[in-house]
Amino acid sequence: MSVQKEIDVIMDYGDPAVTGGVSVFDVAFDEKFYYSGDDLGAVYTPEKTMFRLWAPTASEAKVVFYSSWDSLPMHERAMTRDVQGTWVLETAGDYHGVYYTYRVKVGASWNEAADPYAKAVGVNGDRAVVLDLRRTDPERWDEAMPPFPSPLDAVIYELHVRDLSIHPGSGIKHKGKYLGLAESGTRGPGGIPTGLDHIAGLGITHVQLQPIYDYSTESVDETKLDQPHFNWGYDPKNYNVPEGSYAADPYEPASRITELKQCIRSLHNRGLRVIMDVVYNHVYDGYLVNFTKLVPGYYLRYNPDGTFSNGSFCGNECASERPMMRKFIVESVLHWLREYHIDGFRFDLMGLIDVDTMNEIRRRIDEIDPSILMIGEGWNMATVLPDERRAHQGNAWRMPNIAHFNDGIRDTVKGDTFIFGSKGFVSQGGGLEDGVKRGIVGGIRYGGAIEQFADEPVQNVNYVECHDNHTLWDKLDISSANEPEEQRNRMHRLASAMILTSQGIPFIHAGQEFMRSKNGVENSYKSAVEINWLDWERCAGRQNDVLYMASLIKLRKSHPAFRLRTAQEIREHLYFEPAPGHAVAYTLRNHAGGDADRHLYVLYNANADPVSLELPDLGAWQVHYGNEFVQSFRNNKLEVHGIGMVVLNITH
Repeated sequence: MSVQKEIDVIMDYGDPAVTGGVSVFDVAFDEKFYYSGDDLGAVYTPEKTMFRLWAPTASEAKVVFYSSWDSLPMHERAMTRDVQGTWVLETAGDYHGVYYTYRVKVGASWNEAADPYAKAVGVNGDRAVVLDLRRTDPERWDEAMPPFPSPLDAVIYELHVRDLSIHPGSGIKHKGKYLGLAESGTRGPGGIPTGLDHIAGLGITHVQLQPIYDYSTESVDETKLDQPHFNWGYDPKNYNVPEGSYAADPYEPASRITELKQCIRSLHNRGLRVIMDVVYNHVYDGYLVNFTKLVPGYYLRYNPDGTFSNGSFCGNECASERPMMRKFIVESVLHWLREYHIDGFRFDLMGLIDVDTMNEIRRRIDEIDPSILMIGEGWNMATVLPDERRAHQGNAWRMPNIAHFNDGIRDTVKGDTFIFGSKGFVSQGGGLEDGVKRGIVGGIRYGGAIEQFADEPVQNVNYVECHDNHTLWDKLDISSANEPEEQRNRMHRLASAMILTSQGIPFIHAGQEFMRSKNGVENSYKSAVEINWLDWERCAGRQNDVLYMASLIKLRKSHPAFRLRTAQEIREHLYFEPAPGHAVAYTLRNHAGGDADRHLYVLYNANADPVSLELPDLGAWQVHYGNEFVQSFRNNKLEVHGIGMVVLNITH
């Protein structure tokens, strides 16, 4: 049997007579059946609930009602065909708390699925729930954060909800839960602050949460939370509902919603904004996902032979370029923004999403709050979507005010991510100075060989560590195994210093401040909890490193010169200065960005032996940061010893 015939057996695309002979794969299908209304899903009032389902290929459609997540059906009611391929049903009475699914007849097959537009679900997400969302709001939920000045003022801290609190020494009561992140006053080994207090103490501005939407039961079974389990959650099941394993009671549909809101409110009360990690590039299972059961063949991409396009390496890709998929993605983002007061979005494998969809999201967000961040992985993945339509780094010029993670500076600073033993700039890798300069200028076209993908610094996210691949500490442990630990400590500190003083948006990974280790595990997405947790014992033993990270963040926030708003400002005020090999020096001149200091001189030195540098003759320099590395300083000559960063300034 051919691949296409195998797929046709699994997936019945419906009777062509239902759609007037228009195939679900045809462009004409979108022209005929695109629905522009904003009422898809269940629209609740105490007097009635309106259901609207988009299922153009179905010949019949029903709503099936249940009393619980695992009960037999109470009853089912037929839906009425309406405009643009939609089906509707109006139910009189108060349906708050009632479980439901859709049943559709596509061709000869009856398929049952949860509502893709559901805002609440039962345990494990197989049934949607009608819910009055206003009953899930905590007190003072309508209090809004003030607009954020600029994405370039952000310092992003990436965190997994469970990682934060699950360690036995965290001092946090609600371990592994949304409410654990909301706790204040928690203390760990030696009385150190943990959890929210620790994060707030660093001075970061945004907490980026790894997936908190409802993800696949194959990753985490919400009915078995007493068993050891872990997953990052990059396998979406219900896009518009919080994940239940982080809730105190996943069996209670409102619990996950209220507790996530309480968590976000607690972060906001500490001045911390929340970025949501979203995965609109693929689904957990292309055959079993609700989309496919309700409108087979529409929502995902296919190769010419009928197989799923698989640039995600997760089995499938979402067809974001199709109007109803784009509509779903845009409205999903807006739901999280409006209902949960999310302050930013990080798009997983953004290069698989089409440019027009990303720009439409940006346009709609800007109508609400232009200071909301949009960042993503602009990798160019193999997909049937044409290259010029992909939201990857090479097309950054098409997407103003959307930022891409800079893998160039990542690999330059610490060494090639995928060649474990390779050395980077901080570990004395050779010939990497120009790569460092590209990161310093925020990935813009600065001049000569110093250019990358960004038109403006707001399109660039600098980082050396994230949830993927080895932690920075483990990478250095592998690539510089022969170096003493103190030397690797200095390399690690220098790498973080480079990220926090370069142009663009800086990003750090939870635990980077205390040199987090995953015991050498490179891809820990489903590793043991002990590999992934934030080790508060290690944090307690490395408080000087935590203080160093906090001092770097304070340094950045104290100097607008490190946060220049435009590429032109960077080209006008940032000058690279002479420096020996394994070192890069530059000045930020003439009150760059309105900085109180007239000039700043920054040196990144990866030489273990003493280094002597001539300073530009701009006035009376003084040591502003990194005095411990300065061996002597006179007559415009700076001598430093050891791997690290030094910042000098001229105040007048």
